[in-house]
Amino acid sequence: MPPRSTPGGETPDELLVYIDPMNPFARPLAAAAFGVIAAISAFGVASASAQAPAAAPAPAAAMDSALGLDPAVRTGVLENGIHYFIRRNTEPAARAELRLVIRAGSVLEDDDQRGLAHFLEHMAFNGTARFEKNALVDYLEHIGMRFGADINASTSFDETIYELQVPTDSPAVMRTAFRILEDWSHAITFDSAEVEKERGVVIEEWRLGRGAGARMSDKQIPILLKGSRYAERLPIGEVATLETAPRERMLRFYHDWYRPDLMSVVVVGDIDPASMEVFVRDHFAALRMPASPRERPEYGIPDQGAPLVAIATDREATNTVVSVYFKRPRQPDSTLADYRRGILHGLFAQMFNDRLAEIAQRPDAPFIGASGGIGSYFGDRDAFSLGALVKDGGARRGLDAVLTEAARVRQHGFTAPELERARQNLLRSYERAFAERDKTQSAVLAAELARHVTNGEPVPGIEREYELVQRYAPGVQLAEINALIPAWIGSENVVVAMTAPEKDGVAVPTEAELLAVIAAAGSREVSPWAETVTAGALVEHPPAPGRIVQRDSIPEVGVTSWTLQNGVRVLLKPTDFKADQVLVSGWSPGGTSLLPDSLYARAREAGTLVTEGGVGRFSRIDLQKALAGKAVFVAPTISDLSEGIVGQGSPRDLPTLFELTWLYFTEPRADSSAVTSFRQRARGMLANRGVSPEAAFGDTLTVVLTSHHPRTRPVSTATVDSLDLDASMAFYRDRFADAGDFTFVIVGSFALDSIEPLVTQWLGALPSAGRDETWRDVGIERPAGIVRDSVLRGTEPKALTQIVFHGPFEWTREARYALSSLEEVLRMRLRDVLREDLSGTYGVQVGGSPQRVPKPTYDLSIGYGSAPDRAGALERAIFTQVDSLRRSGPTADEVEKVREIQRRADETRLRENGFWLS
Repeated sequence: MPPRSTPGGETPDELLVYIDPMNPFARPLAAAAFGVIAAISAFGVASASAQAPAAAPAPAAAMDSALGLDPAVRTGVLENGIHYFIRRNTEPAARAELRLVIRAGSVLEDDDQRGLAHFLEHMAFNGTARFEKNALVDYLEHIGMRFGADINASTSFDETIYELQVPTDSPAVMRTAFRILEDWSHAITFDSAEVEKERGVVIEEWRLGRGAGARMSDKQIPILLKGSRYAERLPIGEVATLETAPRERMLRFYHDWYRPDLMSVVVVGDIDPASMEVFVRDHFAALRMPASPRERPEYGIPDQGAPLVAIATDREATNTVVSVYFKRPRQPDSTLADYRRGILHGLFAQMFNDRLAEIAQRPDAPFIGASGGIGSYFGDRDAFSLGALVKDGGARRGLDAVLTEAARVRQHGFTAPELERARQNLLRSYERAFAERDKTQSAVLAAELARHVTNGEPVPGIEREYELVQRYAPGVQLAEINALIPAWIGSENVVVAMTAPEKDGVAVPTEAELLAVIAAAGSREVSPWAETVTAGALVEHPPAPGRIVQRDSIPEVGVTSWTLQNGVRVLLKPTDFKADQVLVSGWSPGGTSLLPDSLYARAREAGTLVTEGGVGRFSRIDLQKALAGKAVFVAPTISDLSEGIVGQGSPRDLPTLFELTWLYFTEPRADSSAVTSFRQRARGMLANRGVSPEAAFGDTLTVVLTSHHPRTRPVSTATVDSLDLDASMAFYRDRFADAGDFTFVIVGSFALDSIEPLVTQWLGALPSAGRDETWRDVGIERPAGIVRDSVLRGTEPKALTQIVFHGPFEWTREARYALSSLEEVLRMRLRDVLREDLSGTYGVQVGGSPQRVPKPTYDLSIGYGSAPDRAGALERAIFTQVDSLRRSGPTADEVEKVREIQRRADETRLRENGFWLS
């Protein structure tokens, strides 16, 4: 239901702005581009296709009609008030997603209970009437489910949701799963010893979230949510309460709010709905309401007159972010008229954010990244939000820039081409969702139904939504979109928020200065938006096609192998796992290892700079506009030991995918302006990276594990300044000049006979020089012996520990399987010891990583957070368990669990295109 989610609640597969995962700048720039502002519409990142034919507008009376619930959902209400929602869905096969949704969260806590709604959720996994202590997690692992991935829960302001994924091929397992849900609803035991043990885990979860962001949030929340109960009821709670509150306070919350009229059961999966309805009645019909139930109040955000300003700085903050929210009462979204209004909001958000993205890529842009849109705020409020991630000292300029664009839209509106591109994007996103309607994951549908329970999100079903978008989107007029801004920007209920590093020599704007920016931008006359569009085909003169010279197959796994006349090898696996997805990956050996040390710093980001520049006649922005109507994305990558192409798209857009692949080989575009913009954005993101304790820890870990090799030095502003466009382009062209040693893997929804002409036309035409080359070992080695290092940074009472075992490795399937199995055993054992027995950490991360080149080696890492004074004891406990595994190996019970977890994981991943691509 727009504007809160994309069709079916799924995230679009493709992003119009690609961030190379091998690029060390990827994370901060991705955050700048996509993570700055909350509460914006999700329509802004979907690709597009041809416009649907216009439909006759619905009669005015019909627009008041309710959207209704998806007819595929079986729903009802038990006599005690419990609602249930059941839907059959076969992806993944033999699995069901179960949710127990309690419409009670931290906002209902009494003054002496702050944090206990969340604490109570933890206790649900530490003993119920049928499962003593940790027997519940133990049982679920025995049936192949992972704690965290398949077994989880969450507590928010207004709700608590328990989640289970279980196999459906055993009636006994399904029955037990419902017993677990039933126990959670009324039979958590709250064993006193378990409460005391879990107290430490909850406090460690609180500790894990502490840092500059949390400290600045502490300052801002009372202002952002001023006058509301939300400001005083953060779900994580107060440490003093977590440390001392007796179990009776938790029990009071449990008895007050875990009751039938606030409960819903959601079941989605490969099930028989009628049987599941019987299960719901069997396990929940007997629950009784309290004799004198407390009234369940609904809390909101009060109106305000003068604007509120929340400015927070911190010595460990790494970025400056400035935002403004124009709040309004939450609008209903239950009728056809509401749905159409949501379409308008989504189109507006896409067009507005496309403008901001274009501005961000200009040299000397006023912000690193910016976002704007209409969506949820808190409580009973929606908001039009604008915000910018800016360089040091750039808050006023960045805020002025986004407000100026709002004024530009208000005064001159959007343009017809902008609307048409946004309309195509919207239509295409729903076309894809409709095409995948039988392939949607059950977890996505279960989450959508849970949101229906918690915030009233309509769930009419993708068939209905597709029909409505086809009906309404073609008729949307520019005047309607342009009328949105005046209705949303007002002088009341305005909140301005800013976070920034506390840094000598960098002035932080005052409250008055930020308000002055808003006032000035609102009264300024601005010129209309001017845009340029590069017209014409992506490839004006297609190359002569190549041919297939050898055909082979691997029938056991359904793979076909073609060798082309230019030496390119293509492995193809047609699947029916997704109806509208094809994944492509191509690579050859070499990568930055072939850069001489003298050029490494200057050309290491060659792939990134090409992505920034575009291809052929198209700049990056022009390419994005040209791809309106195309569900496709392609990007080059250059890693340490290889170079390649990654891509994905809809089957009908495969011609464009192959054209882009050919262009990235033959016509990479050098754009000095784009490189200048990239440098400026990267400098802004990296300027304060060194003050982050987590960054310092990660950087130290990297240089220690690589024996201080010069190629693994942490990224810095000096790294950015050393980049050289000419050197990068020369290196890039050399790496992609010879496709003769490339292998391409293509997986997804295609037929061999239909894709063959594309493969021969575009991959068969790639240049081939007949070079015989491979990667070079540049001498990055793990340190010898036992190495200990410490990083003393940060103001919070917080420790992070990472233990890494490494050594030579025998590269065989058996050895890789043994390492992954050991990883699973260690994860379970260390969770039981460090978290459940010692209450010393919120979680333990264990990762096994075998590497084949440049030489067969392995890493096995163990990481955890804790109180500083407990880090040593936890480390010793880890080595005790490692020594035990060395001496005795895993227990029979651990082996049984791991085998079942692996077997169940294989059942689902073998039907995932991404698994086969890798």
